[in-house]
Amino acid sequence: MGTPSIEVYVRAVLERKAEDLVALDVRRLTSYADVFILCTGRSSRQVVAIAQHVHDALKKQGIRPFSIEGMKEGHWVLLDYGDVILHVFYEPVRRFYDLEGLWVDAKRIDCSRMEGTS
Repeated sequence: MGTPSIEVYVRAVLERKAEDLVALDVRRLTSYADVFILCTGRSSRQVVAIAQHVHDALKKQGIRPFSIEGMKEGHWVLLDYGDVILHVFYEPVRRFYDLEGLWVDAKRIDCSRMEGTS
C-alpha cells in the first residue's frame, strides 16, 4: 500500500468541524515529514474529539499512526503518520506556538476542493 493522499486526512479532520485548516508542504524544508496539517478546535474537548475521530477513521482504512501525543490534555494533539503529521490545536495554543510562522517558507496546499465532502 502506498502513501495515502492527504485528502483522507483532510476529510477526517473536517468531519469533526475542525476550523482554520492549513496544510503545509514541508518536503523541501525537513526530512522527517512531507506534509503538516494544522487545524483548530474551539475547546480542549473538541480538540480531543477531532484527534480521536481522525485516528479511528484512518484506522478503519488501515492507516495507523507511529505515535500520538497530547491526547489527555487536549491543547495540542500531534498525530504522526510518518509522511503526514497532523497538529490539532486549541486556538490559544495554536496562536502561541505559531507553527505557520515557524514554517513560513513552506508552500500551502490548497485543500478547498476537499472541504465539501463530509
